[in-house]
Amino acid sequence: MLRNSRPSKLVRALIFQVLLTGWLSLPLVAQQAPETEALPVSPGSLAELQLEPSRRDELESALQRRDYKRAETILLEETQRVPKSVRTARLYTLMGHILFLDGQYLNSAIAWKKAEAIAALDDETRFLLAMAYLRLNRRDWGRDELQRLSRGAPQNPLYLYWLARLDYDARVYATAISRLQRVIELDPNMMRAYNSLGLCYDSLGRFDEAIQSFTRAIELDRKQEHPSAWPSLNLAVSLMSLNRLDEAETRLHEALRYDPRLPQAHYQLGRVLEKEGKLEEAIAPLQRAIELDPSYPEPHYTLGRIYQRQGKREEAQEQIQKFKKLRGEPSPLQSAQPH
Repeated sequence: MLRNSRPSKLVRALIFQVLLTGWLSLPLVAQQAPETEALPVSPGSLAELQLEPSRRDELESALQRRDYKRAETILLEETQRVPKSVRTARLYTLMGHILFLDGQYLNSAIAWKKAEAIAALDDETRFLLAMAYLRLNRRDWGRDELQRLSRGAPQNPLYLYWLARLDYDARVYATAISRLQRVIELDPNMMRAYNSLGLCYDSLGRFDEAIQSFTRAIELDRKQEHPSAWPSLNLAVSLMSLNRLDEAETRLHEALRYDPRLPQAHYQLGRVLEKEGKLEEAIAPLQRAIELDPSYPEPHYTLGRIYQRQGKREEAQEQIQKFKKLRGEPSPLQSAQPH
């Protein structure tokens, strides 16, 4: 069966950037990446679409400008002009990539399935189809695509890594750990694998092993031009579980150096300071977490608890109500006593 062509150099570069910037909000690590300049489309990279020269130039120009709407329109018009063929599959494949870049994950999946009905998808496109399914919260479909890819390329650590992420989300920690250990065998420098392994150990209460994994993730992370804040943040949480508060505070300040706008790091810093009895100092990072993410419930809960301990009943009640509203459930603070 004929395989669809891979997307152009520019489209592939832009998709790679999207994946690295943590677009997928799953519980595991989101990896930061710098902005990259749009790479020029290599000569002839769109030639196989068999567009008229003026249409090809218009499409290349739209991609260069990241005018995804215009690029989508051009490709849709082209699919309607020609009978179903391998060329049509190529048009739908590229359209799916552009829709993915445009954040239209359902439409990107539809475009790729239309392409697949004509010709087999290449592995890169099938992986992005899995990512689109995950973004749509269809993890069962995403898992099916990832398992298919992994069966075809069992030595590819990327597919195993994402299967492990799904295992973690499903709380099947033993399976996730087994997969991640295999990932690390295949790619000893994959920071995300160590970070995810640490999260699995932490969830099982195996804090020493979690700390070891997070520490290795941080060592690898520091070699990057733009390190991620997440390994340091996750290590801090494990350290807090062992009441190693000074170390946890140090790690949280490290995380905030990498990403001063990460609300989770501000929240955890507020928690550490509260545990250390530094109630007044804890208020500022909690307020900053709320400012950065007004939909984040937990900082309100901790802030309300601090106000309650300080005897500020009205302020505490206000935070309790905000927490309850965001969570949509009764707050455990409702009947708590100051301590």
